[in-house]
Amino acid sequence: MAEPPGAPHRTTGSTLLHPLSGLLGIPLDQINFVACQLFALLAAFWFRIYLGPSHASSAVRHAFATLFGIYFAVFCFGWYSIHLFVLVMMNYGIMNMASIPNIHRYSFVVAMGYLTLCHISRIYIFHYGILTTDFSGPLMIITQKITTLACQLHDGIGRQAEELTAEQNRLAVKTRPSLLEYLSYLLNFMSIIAGPCSNYKDYIAFIEGRHVHMKLLEVNWKQKGYDRLPDPSPTGAVMYKLCITLVSLILFLTLTKNFPMAYIIDNEFLDKTPFLSRLGYLYVVTQAAKPKYYFAWTLADAVNNAAGYGFSGVDETGTFRWDLLSNLNIWNIETATSFKMYIENWNIQTAAWLKRVCYDRAPWYPTALTFILSALWHGIYPGYYFTFLTGILITLAARAIRNNCRHYFLSSVPLKIAYDVVTWVVTQLAVCYTVAPFVMLAVEPTIKFYN
Repeated sequence: MAEPPGAPHRTTGSTLLHPLSGLLGIPLDQINFVACQLFALLAAFWFRIYLGPSHASSAVRHAFATLFGIYFAVFCFGWYSIHLFVLVMMNYGIMNMASIPNIHRYSFVVAMGYLTLCHISRIYIFHYGILTTDFSGPLMIITQKITTLACQLHDGIGRQAEELTAEQNRLAVKTRPSLLEYLSYLLNFMSIIAGPCSNYKDYIAFIEGRHVHMKLLEVNWKQKGYDRLPDPSPTGAVMYKLCITLVSLILFLTLTKNFPMAYIIDNEFLDKTPFLSRLGYLYVVTQAAKPKYYFAWTLADAVNNAAGYGFSGVDETGTFRWDLLSNLNIWNIETATSFKMYIENWNIQTAAWLKRVCYDRAPWYPTALTFILSALWHGIYPGYYFTFLTGILITLAARAIRNNCRHYFLSSVPLKIAYDVVTWVVTQLAVCYTVAPFVMLAVEPTIKFYN
């Protein structure tokens, strides 16, 4: 007899932790995800201490990171993980055989094409009843990395320095990576499960032991009166992020379960609830949907930091920063007074990827093309397109209103406070209205929500 869609042991990966799944009443795919990330966290500490650049060669570090990453993928996703390896090897062939002027185009078309085919198959195989943590997540991250590397390789070999922006020049890759370097960058255990995407030069500098010193030199650390470059520890940053992870997990297990998005299109709720109360509930359920993202992205960030990766320099007070790979800024998200500020602090590394491979390279309509690429990358569920097409309109409208009206409210402190309060409320409600279809996925509930 077929398993019900919500069966706690439903997974495409290992069933080793099935007893724990049954005991906690949590789906096995989620148990496997968390178990792999926690094991990756421990492995990352060990990797930094015992396989640091001073104790092991770059080849050993590459090999360890790759083999553990492959194991995690197979453990979580079973035979579906073959999609990851097929895409990686196809694009390795493109990277070595394609002409430099076209390498970024071919890599982009193949990676996005394969990802889209997998998204389509998930709809027809799972019929919207998808696993919350299936192989498409890692495939999306690998697609980002493949296209990032292809563009940066094109910048480094196929373009002149004067044609590049300062950032493109800094990140340009001058030589094709070896197979081991390529596999390590795409499949390393720190980012195989939940990302985030990072730049190839930063990753190679981390493996070779140049990562921290490179970032310190970028801020002219030696000019601050120190005799030698320090070796900052990530332990404090990791502990702080693990605390955020724990709070997010608690909120997910309590708040998220009790405030389902589907309730906002319930007929009884729509008929009997006043409009302002419906708006309030929409805000609450949108807030309730966030902790799982806070949990997954912050834990992934902590894993990378524990391995010694993710150092970004120092702030204005001289404090070491470990936010190079951070995917969100929770405070800025929750206090955002503009749609732009909100999306700049949500899924930061994906926004950076979209900017580097699309917005900065689009010949026309960069904003529209970037939103469309974002929708394609996320999948082919209709709700995604409702969200991102709405996002285009809201972004353009918010930009026009801010440019034309904001200066009228800067003449006094009370006016500025009033402006900030109003724009915060409008921004939060605009975000709720925009992302609801993203959560509901299908056309029918989305149209019902809009009506």
